[in-house]
Amino acid sequence: MLFSPVFQDDGGGGLIGTCFTLVYCILIILVIAGMWTVYVKAGKPGWAAIIPFYNIWVLLEIVGRPGWWIILMFIPFVNIIVIIIVTIDLAKSFGKSVLYAIGLLLLPMIFYIHLGWSDAKYQGPAAAS
Repeated sequence: MLFSPVFQDDGGGGLIGTCFTLVYCILIILVIAGMWTVYVKAGKPGWAAIIPFYNIWVLLEIVGRPGWWIILMFIPFVNIIVIIIVTIDLAKSFGKSVLYAIGLLLLPMIFYIHLGWSDAKYQGPAAAS
């Protein structure tokens, strides 16, 4: 019973896993490309979007929040609130609504690409006003 044909692996799982990984990598690359263009639109270097911790620092500059807020990102549960606030500020910095910010939070693979590649213009840091 142990060697019955029911338990034999035909290799289909490996193919599904490979396809899933490929799609996931493509989505990540698209989000990075969208974030890159968002940073460029805001007058910051695009490569800053891919450097860990520095990308948060630059994002805080884009939205007009103080740099010490990066410390808040390391506090559990507080970081969730801070991310929501910064995302809302990012949407407002490009003249978008709070609903757009919710889209940035829930579907970044669509909304960061749209924000970066659409005709949305950077209007200055929203938190500074």
